[in-house]
Amino acid sequence: MPGFFKDVLILLQPRFLSFKNPLVAANSKKEFYRNLFLGAAGFLFWIGIFIISLRTLKYFYRIEGLGDILVFKLLSMLVLTSFSFLIFSSILTSLSKLYLSRDLVLVHSMPVSGNRIFTARWIESTADSSWMVVIYTLPVFVALGIVNKAGFFFYLNTALVLLSLSFTSSGIGSLFVMAAVFIVPAGRMKSILLFLGFTLFLTIFIVFRLLKPEQLVDPEVFSTVVVYLDTLKAPSSPLLPSTWVYDSIKESLSGSVKSSFFHSGLSWSFAAVMLFINILMADLIYCRGFSKTQTASFRVFKYKDSDLPLTGLLSGAGRAFVGKEIKTFFRDQTQWSQLLLIGALVIIYIFNFSVLPLEKAPIKTIYLQNLLSFLNMGLCLFVLTAVAGRFAYPAVSTERDAFWLVKAAPIKIKTILWIKFFIYFFPLLILSEILIVATNIILQVETFMMVLSFISVLLMVPGIVAIGIGFGATYPDFKSENPAQSVTSFGGLLFMMICAGFIMAVIILEAGPVYSIFMASVHQRSMTILQWIWTILSFSMVVVISIIAIFLPMRFGEKGLSKVLP
Repeated sequence: MPGFFKDVLILLQPRFLSFKNPLVAANSKKEFYRNLFLGAAGFLFWIGIFIISLRTLKYFYRIEGLGDILVFKLLSMLVLTSFSFLIFSSILTSLSKLYLSRDLVLVHSMPVSGNRIFTARWIESTADSSWMVVIYTLPVFVALGIVNKAGFFFYLNTALVLLSLSFTSSGIGSLFVMAAVFIVPAGRMKSILLFLGFTLFLTIFIVFRLLKPEQLVDPEVFSTVVVYLDTLKAPSSPLLPSTWVYDSIKESLSGSVKSSFFHSGLSWSFAAVMLFINILMADLIYCRGFSKTQTASFRVFKYKDSDLPLTGLLSGAGRAFVGKEIKTFFRDQTQWSQLLLIGALVIIYIFNFSVLPLEKAPIKTIYLQNLLSFLNMGLCLFVLTAVAGRFAYPAVSTERDAFWLVKAAPIKIKTILWIKFFIYFFPLLILSEILIVATNIILQVETFMMVLSFISVLLMVPGIVAIGIGFGATYPDFKSENPAQSVTSFGGLLFMMICAGFIMAVIILEAGPVYSIFMASVHQRSMTILQWIWTILSFSMVVVISIIAIFLPMRFGEKGLSKVLP
């Protein structure tokens, strides 16, 4: 057994050194400031979640006789949701770490047994798949402890049971992946698993949304108070690992140490059993499954490489590059799962507006409809930024090791970037306009707000796409196994922040003039000359900022990508 742990630690050494080497490298100062910036941004986001959680919990606890029930119901939902995300994340991460990583061929050539390689990779997979979920749920539990004036035992126990939940989720995910890859090679399983996994996730999410969980804070929708309380108090299944974690946290919050230890013991013992079963399965099928990963890949959707009509509008190298971009998109099966996500996003986004109880609001409907329409414009553009971060920002990084071929081609870097811009611009523009028009129709806004929203989105979408392409070219990641993850890098964070600043600047510039025009229309009076001048200047600034947001990042990206060695 000591030899087992020694071999596992040796296999984990490259991972430990990957954290150490940037500190001693020649460019350590640059890396240090980047890491400091990313750490500060992550910390501010953590603080934001903590403040929101603290205010929300205090609000619920002020509800006499019902606050405690609501808090614990939301806590149960949070733990169950985290457990679902951890399992889903561990399946995808385990598939990559155990079967598809580039260094696995070298690792498997070493004189080490398969179960030890599996254990080392499983530990890495657990850390990669769970760290973000655990860290960004902790502020909710910290706020819960502060509101209830809990002691040190609550915080320690919460951290430990969340860790056990991570191990349990990773064990379930890796066990499923090993069994699946033993039947279907990993190269083929990746396409099938991504497609089916995202389909299942979206189905569960849409069903959950259609159940209208907001009813938990609206007792009026239930026939009697007894039915409402029974709904809130309904216990979770005692067979779910998330239930053990929830019960342990709840008992430690109330100061019941023995009961908390009992539920924690259930969680940790199940995690140990899952690890034991995984190691036994690794002895039997892991290496045999890995040998199957050398087979050819498989596509869920068949695509015929025929001439594309859009390329007929171009000629020469530009036409060839456009054809390459479009064919690459259709050949990459992971893109289809992202399209499913976007389709579900559109449905959920529009559905949320359709269930708004505007008639119950204390504000007059005509004011509230147009206020929500104006705010919805900003929300829609923030959603677009997230989608652009998945598609537009990694557009350059998807070239990966073939970038040398792209740079050696008889086509300018500037042309390449603009081709990528237009390929993503039109679909994202259509998506944004569908969201803004559909929600405005549901809100029944006035013609002015409909036209304003439509034109504002039309002006800002190209800027957001250009910022994504430009910063993706300035900070490319050609070595990543999954280029989509490049949005979590330093350049991706800058892209998100600049897009947020761009959106907020436009919203602020338009807010004053829009209010003046709207109020003049409601009261049927004319605007003053000063108001007209203010309106013209504000909208002119919006146009200027939108134009700058298109050309400046593209120029910035062209210069940055020209310096990158192929």
